[in-house]
Amino acid sequence: MTSIAFVVFEGFQSMALAAMPVFEYANFSAGEPLYDVSVLSEHGHTLRASGGLTVGTEAFDERVFDTLIVVGGDSILEQAPAGVLSFLRDSVKATRRTASICSGAFVLAQAGLLEGRRATTHWAYARDLQARYPSIRVEEDRIYVVDGSIWTSAGMTAGIDLALAMVEKDHGAELARSVAQ
Repeated sequence: MTSIAFVVFEGFQSMALAAMPVFEYANFSAGEPLYDVSVLSEHGHTLRASGGLTVGTEAFDERVFDTLIVVGGDSILEQAPAGVLSFLRDSVKATRRTASICSGAFVLAQAGLLEGRRATTHWAYARDLQARYPSIRVEEDRIYVVDGSIWTSAGMTAGIDLALAMVEKDHGAELARSVAQ
């Protein structure tokens, strides 16, 4: 079973979690558990999203996940929590895929994971990402970008497209189409 972990932080945008049901529906459509999804944060407590939704999380630990997905939020545009950056830097060595949704690309950039890579983010943030991190080739007109083991998506709903692309990569186009429908 493929382990997926969404990485969240105080003030994250709950809409980024709209990508989670893609993996749930992949399990349902396949008739078997293909994905095990977790929500992680630095300290593993209930966190409040920018819109007020609260989400229970598990703390970062030594588990190795197949895929890490960093969600977006305005609170991390300037500086993500040091513990999140450290966790990502350590995890990328053992994780097959590391991804971001929307402004989560700023977290990957702050962690140094986008150096010399192609990436995307929400169109409203794309030029800022490029200006702050000139070594990143920001493709602001893309829904998602895959550069090796690093995946980035544009806005929040583009995270759904990114998750569908992951399902397609893992289990084929037929299952991805079934989930999308």
